[in-house]
Amino acid sequence: MISKASIDKIFSTVRVEEIVGEYVQLKRAGANLKGLSPFRDEKTPSFVVSPSKQIWKDFSSGKGGTAISFLMELEGFTYPEALRHVAKKYGIELEENQRELSEEEKQAQTDKDLLYKIHEVANHYFQEILWDSDEGKSIGLSYFKERELKDETVRKFQLGYSPEKKNAFTEYALEKGYEKEILEKSGLSIFPENAPAGIDRFRERVIFPIHGFSGRVLGFGARILKNNAKTAKYLNSPETEIYHKSNVLYGIYQSKQAISKNQLCLLTEGYMDVVSLHQSGIENVVASSGTALTIEQIKLIKRLTENVTILFDGDAAGIKASFRSIDLLLSEGMNIRVLLFPDGDDPDSFARKHPQEFVENFIRTEAKDFIDFKAEILLQEAENDPIKKAEAVRDIVKSVAFVENPLKQEIYLKEISGKFGLSEQSLFNELNIQKQIQKNQPKIAPAKEEKQKLEIVTESGFSVDPLLFLEEKLVELMLKYGDQILELQIAENQTHKTTVIEEIIRHLEEDDYEILSSVNKKVVDEIKSGIQNSELRTGNFFLTLMDENISEKVADAFAEPYETSNWEKHKIYFQKEDELVPKIVNDVIIRHKREFIVKLIKELKDQEEIAEIEKYDKIIRLNEIRREIDEELFRIV
Repeated sequence: MISKASIDKIFSTVRVEEIVGEYVQLKRAGANLKGLSPFRDEKTPSFVVSPSKQIWKDFSSGKGGTAISFLMELEGFTYPEALRHVAKKYGIELEENQRELSEEEKQAQTDKDLLYKIHEVANHYFQEILWDSDEGKSIGLSYFKERELKDETVRKFQLGYSPEKKNAFTEYALEKGYEKEILEKSGLSIFPENAPAGIDRFRERVIFPIHGFSGRVLGFGARILKNNAKTAKYLNSPETEIYHKSNVLYGIYQSKQAISKNQLCLLTEGYMDVVSLHQSGIENVVASSGTALTIEQIKLIKRLTENVTILFDGDAAGIKASFRSIDLLLSEGMNIRVLLFPDGDDPDSFARKHPQEFVENFIRTEAKDFIDFKAEILLQEAENDPIKKAEAVRDIVKSVAFVENPLKQEIYLKEISGKFGLSEQSLFNELNIQKQIQKNQPKIAPAKEEKQKLEIVTESGFSVDPLLFLEEKLVELMLKYGDQILELQIAENQTHKTTVIEEIIRHLEEDDYEILSSVNKKVVDEIKSGIQNSELRTGNFFLTLMDENISEKVADAFAEPYETSNWEKHKIYFQKEDELVPKIVNDVIIRHKREFIVKLIKELKDQEEIAEIEKYDKIIRLNEIRREIDEELFRIV
């Protein structure tokens, strides 16, 4: 268990804007930072980070919390995993209380946790074999040397080697205490039917670990080195609970900071393209790992930048693949350029042949916008055939139809008009035709064809419990302003000083009020416990607790969806909430008391075991109190 002192140190060191900024492209919006939600598909940014309060809030999904809860939400980390990840990032040495896990805690270790762990073990094993075994050095390391990789590059990407012995890793993992089932689920080992033992999936191959955004190993790519082998040149991990190849980009972990800094992502096809470009000093590069580019992969890039340059070698298959990628990228609002390397070269070989400055300059000057690129390729095929030329223009306009921004569409059509000598009107007509075609094309074919049925939809009413709403407000006030001093008038010339927390707790205890929300009850119980220890526990205290729901509650309390304009420059002044705290606290307490009385009256009316006279007397007294409160409320502006 991580000690409380270490947790406090992490929370005092971590910067939410730095953690979130690795996953979301943030832009300054007043005192806050804003970006597109990583949890919802949206066009207008609704994700807010407050550096001053060290919280984030996603108004599209309702989620919110601290840097730690963000990692738990997005990466699926457990609380201790998120703490360890942040401690490693900030160089914080953790103090851990050594103790045996309870049976309950052991049971809580899910397959997902074990999958992450076995991949970590395998990654360490493959690197150890590469660097420390004779076979690894003579075969695996020699191959990387032939590819002109330096030792620091091999270590940076954690490249490894799986030995020729058919069950070397499987045997190693079983001896470490890992079960056959988890080895099979991970895809690292294969257990054929009627076979005495398992075999390694990646035996006799060099290994490329595939990292997620946070650096955890999700799977592996492996290249065989024997030319005459009757097997696939590259072999990837199968789909697992933690590895979905359509959701992953090779090199994203090593490249994310450079992509964000340069505001440009270079998109390649292979592992070695990424590794070689990194070695040459060009680090803003990722690979789709030999699979067709997917929407999920594009969204990973879009978290960091909207600018993509696609790097392809000059073969026909690469060119056709680039056409599909262009349309997908445009549909996600990306700005695209495309670069074809000279015949016989790919990003890997080109980066090894030339110095960094030459490669960077080549990419910058030779990359074309998608219109020029498609025009060049398609017109070469069309030659002097007018029908093929018309088809080429139609193909380019089809790509423009994927662009959602009307202004961008118009600029692209003007460019096509100038390039081909066609009227803008005819191109707009073609654009509308292409839009209609796209609109009528189903995006995903249904898994099973079913007859559509008419369904009667009934209107559903939605109502808010006013008592719960006011309870939420009381808790919010304690979290935001709990230690603020209130000066209450108790007689004509006599005042009493207290705090927001103490006044609200006094009100709740005075009426023997039972908290309705389980999350609110946790917060109130912690606050009461703090009072007993002469401690006022406000929002910052709750951010360090191991409870996602409470973190979200604090984020809800502190986050503001809108930034107030600076009206003072127009000599227009108004009071802010923090200047009206005494009045707001008093108002909410009175309104909460009123709604609680209304609830008590309703409950009394429904009780059959109380004598009618006693019930009637209680209801009269409660109604009198309610009328007194109503009179007081009417005086509150």
